[in-house]
Amino acid sequence: MRAVRVTTHDGPAALTVEDVPEPEPGDGEVLIEVAAAGVNFPDLLLTQNRYQYKPELPFTLGGEPAGTVRWAPEDSGFTTGQRVAATSTVGAFAELVVAPADGVFPLPDAVSFTAGASLPMNYLTMSFGLVVRGGLQAGETVLVHGAAGGIGTATVQLALALGARVIGVTSSEEKAEFVRGLGVETVPSDGFKDAVLEATGGAGVDVVVDPVGGDRFTDSLRCLAPLGRLLVIGFTAGDIPTVKVNRLLLNNIDVRGVGWGAYALPRPGVQRREWDRIVPFLESGAIDPPIGGTYPLDRAHEAVAALGERAALGKLVVEVAPLA
Repeated sequence: MRAVRVTTHDGPAALTVEDVPEPEPGDGEVLIEVAAAGVNFPDLLLTQNRYQYKPELPFTLGGEPAGTVRWAPEDSGFTTGQRVAATSTVGAFAELVVAPADGVFPLPDAVSFTAGASLPMNYLTMSFGLVVRGGLQAGETVLVHGAAGGIGTATVQLALALGARVIGVTSSEEKAEFVRGLGVETVPSDGFKDAVLEATGGAGVDVVVDPVGGDRFTDSLRCLAPLGRLLVIGFTAGDIPTVKVNRLLLNNIDVRGVGWGAYALPRPGVQRREWDRIVPFLESGAIDPPIGGTYPLDRAHEAVAALGERAALGKLVVEVAPLA
């Protein structure tokens, strides 16, 4: 089968497409014929050996496949030919991938494979983040950094579906226009604190979602209303910020980590619980992942590189031609 391979840690430009043996499922694993696979920031980090998970070279990139079941264990609840989305850690940029049954999810018929490949990483992370870690309530206000990216658009759609007011932070007018198209207001990243306080009449926001990190962190804390929560998702800016804890004391605010994988993987059933939470939103159309671009396997390196350039609007997806 054809697969996108990491053979060196020289970044996305060094990715190659090779013929490799088909994977064989182990105990509790499902074999999936891949139709599409989502592109995520960890894919970029894996090509640079900067991710906490460090598979041995060479390996097949990609962790978010959607497609049809070729084979599944009898007790998995899945059947041959069933449409699914999944999480797989690596291996998804290929014609076939194996995934643990606990990380495989039934895909509603109305949801395309391209959209399905946009769901497990970002939408399950932010369902867990907003509901479980953030305690978001209808009527609260959410500020979303990096609102035009994959995590950002997932957060915007989920927060709206949960009844929140949403303000997106964007770094360009092009991105702002894109985010406003999702039905929310925006503020520029430069001077966002003052713009947010003006937009909220000085009250601040109840939840800040921050996948960016870097020098925005302190002003994000200053945007929070009393009892507000800042959700730490990641550090696409590269720098890991620090917090002076007296700021938390002054306004009774929280900084909360959202480590979805670390929480879900050792707890069977947790991933399916979050999937079942978002399915009604999929069926109603409240969640419809905005796709910023699709790429064939031969151009997967371009999709991964685009994440590093912070040029993506919405979710980027690698589409895989069906096996002959």
